[in-house]
Amino acid sequence: MKKLTSKQYRLTSLLLFSMFFGAGNLIFPPLVGRLAGHATWWTMLAFGVTAVVLPVLGVVAVSKSKGLMNLAGRVHSVFAVFFTIVIYMSIGPFLGIPRAGSLPFVMAVQPYLPKSIPMDLALLAYTVIFFLVAFWLCVTPSKLLDRVGKVLTPTLLTLMLILFVASLIHPLGSYQAATGSYASSPLLQGFVDGYQTMDAVAALNFGLVITQVIEGFGISQQDSPKVTLRAGLGAGTILMLIYLMLAHLGASSAGVLSAENGAEILRGVANQLFGGLGAILMALIFTLACLTTCVGLLSSISQYFYSLTKKGSYKAWLVMWVVISTILANFGLNQILAYSVAVLVAIYPVAIILILLGNSPIESKLTYRLTVGVAGAISLVQMLASLNLPIPVLYNLYLQLPLANLGLAWALPSVIAFGLGMAIDWLKKA
Repeated sequence: MKKLTSKQYRLTSLLLFSMFFGAGNLIFPPLVGRLAGHATWWTMLAFGVTAVVLPVLGVVAVSKSKGLMNLAGRVHSVFAVFFTIVIYMSIGPFLGIPRAGSLPFVMAVQPYLPKSIPMDLALLAYTVIFFLVAFWLCVTPSKLLDRVGKVLTPTLLTLMLILFVASLIHPLGSYQAATGSYASSPLLQGFVDGYQTMDAVAALNFGLVITQVIEGFGISQQDSPKVTLRAGLGAGTILMLIYLMLAHLGASSAGVLSAENGAEILRGVANQLFGGLGAILMALIFTLACLTTCVGLLSSISQYFYSLTKKGSYKAWLVMWVVISTILANFGLNQILAYSVAVLVAIYPVAIILILLGNSPIESKLTYRLTVGVAGAISLVQMLASLNLPIPVLYNLYLQLPLANLGLAWALPSVIAFGLGMAIDWLKKA
């Protein structure tokens, strides 16, 4: 077995981290820290299970299955095509990519611009430049590792480390009392918070890119999952450390800053620590975080549709997605976000089931179909309700399921379906 050098492992881990870490990952932990207060570390421990461990396992599952199509194909070939396309489209050009282009402007640039500047034109100029840079980074996939792993990600980590170290040298304040469910059940709330990052779905996207990078080093398909796991552990470690830093910023600033969301918390912290330079620091952090995630999404979706259709070229698909994403980032993003988030709510439990089964030795199609079917059906009822289209009888039954109030109504029925599938398989063999 050929082994990667320490440098190659480090660069691959940095590349994977940068794909996961976008604006949502940047602004959510500070808010969690603010609300959790003294219970921050217990909350973040559980947060790491669903926001770090699951995504890493997702990349490994794709590598072990030699592609998302093969993993989802254990349910059915038609389901595999449908599910894969829905994932790529909902988290790609219909959600993740245009949002990655517009969010850094809205959160870290617009608040500091003079009111006299037309914001529509400013957003257009920002997103055009943003997506041109993203296109340049993606157009040569073989150079992704160097451009993102060697330059962009280390720069992002350095800027965030500067912010964190400054908060230690000049303490912002003290932790406050935990609020709401963070006080009564911090572990469960942290688990749900990490679940809501939806990075497990992104992992199924990024698995293809990371596998190709690793195999580009001469690693065989058979050995790729082991190498992917090690690189994933590196990326997961960095992710968790950054999450803890951000949660500390939110928790320590709760008593001295008034803010309603993570972006306001970070802006307030940067302003208090660096004054006017804080605006520049936050603009760079938000832009780099969104740019690296956008690059991963654009690259993976372009590679997938080129391999699926065998039409055009990777570059042609990339150009199309860049143009569409630029347009959506400027027009009609809010409506698309509403529908895309609803779709993600429906497919996320299915993604988790596939990740867990894909990392197990189980290959029974019956078990896959029962477990995925139950999780998918319950999540579909939840999705329709979120779109104000509830099916009365089914939605009433849904509300009676354990953990429905946390959006985890699918969990226990899926475990039962899994056990039923395994029992039926055992009886058949017996």
